Amino acid sequence: MTRPRGLDAIAAIRKDGTVNVVVESPRGAMVKLKYDPSLDAMTLVRPLPGGIAFPFDFGFVPSTRADDDDPLDAMVLLDAPTSPGVVVASRPIAILRVEQRGARGRRVRNDRLVCIAAADRRNEHVRDLEQLPVRMREELEAFFAAAVAFEDKELAFLGWGGRDEAHEAVVRGSCGSPKIRRDPAQ
Repeated sequence: MTRPRGLDAIAAIRKDGTVNVVVESPRGAMVKLKYDPSLDAMTLVRPLPGGIAFPFDFGFVPSTRADDDDPLDAMVLLDAPTSPGVVVASRPIAILRVEQRGARGRRVRNDRLVCIAAADRRNEHVRDLEQLPVRMREELEAFFAAAVAFEDKELAFLGWGGRDEAHEAVVRGSCGSPKIRRDPAQ
């Protein structure tokens, strides 16, 4: 019996050049959810520290592999939450370079892609890092630090990169993945 195609097998890059992001923890969620390919379902990782909630939809770019051996993390800046498992066609506008303590205690990169939903007409003018207010960047950094404050990850922010670096991270991550990089049908 063939295993059905899961969310992790969706192409990273769509025919129109946008990037697929699978939502795990939607805006407002006070728990971290993670897609488990063996179950083809979202699973509970942990509650966030008290008073902390995801400021925007958070998930991953399917068919990619980042330095931490997980798919590339992505946050989609959208005024309303979607739901776990929703695939959002997105435009990467920035990348937050992050280093943290990995599973074996060594330092690993765990960068976060920052995207705008392709269907978001309110923010269609936002195309690159320079159009993302400094205050927004600082709030995103504060959220990521607070979300792992009790997890012994020793998060370190290494700076921000723009649209080109974000896109390159997707391409590089999808080349390292055993999955297909582009889906001509999308």
